Amino acid sequence: MQDKRLQDLTLAELWELFPIVLTAHNPQWSVWAEEEVRLLSSLLVKYHPIISYIGSTAIPDIQAKPIVDILVEISPDIEWQSLKDIFEHNGYICMSESETRISFNKGYTPAGYADRVFHVHVHRTGDNDEILFRDYLIANPESAKEYETLKLSLLPEYRNNRDGYTEDKTEFVKKIVGLAKAN
Repeated sequence: MQDKRLQDLTLAELWELFPIVLTAHNPQWSVWAEEEVRLLSSLLVKYHPIISYIGSTAIPDIQAKPIVDILVEISPDIEWQSLKDIFEHNGYICMSESETRISFNKGYTPAGYADRVFHVHVHRTGDNDEILFRDYLIANPESAKEYETLKLSLLPEYRNNRDGYTEDKTEFVKKIVGLAKAN
């Protein structure tokens, strides 16, 4: 499998090569996020993006996948192809694309995870529930711990099934976003 390029691997092979791993909170994650946000700001300057550090690594004191998530909000009138070209020219891999969202990864190698791994979620401006989720969990440590417990409980079943892992967290995420919007 080591000789194959990432795009040639099956989903099962990718999940085996990149299992879900949860680790204790690492203060370096915020440093890496700041550096990546600066890079993205310079790469996308002409698009006037709103860039936010999101995801579990942005929430102190809970275990997380050691993957830094960043949300880039872009005006709805900007074409995806110009963004894809910029990202792909700078070492990101396009992982999914729809009319309203596109996601990129960086730090995935044929040998497994690099030291720094990033998921960059590009959404249309205002599509940013991830910020509400992050801010609610930061402000409510007991909910953050509940989220950590849920993730740890899912790990044995979904270590090599990212889609199942994400799907089984969906109800909790929706609940927290609802609470955040109600405040």
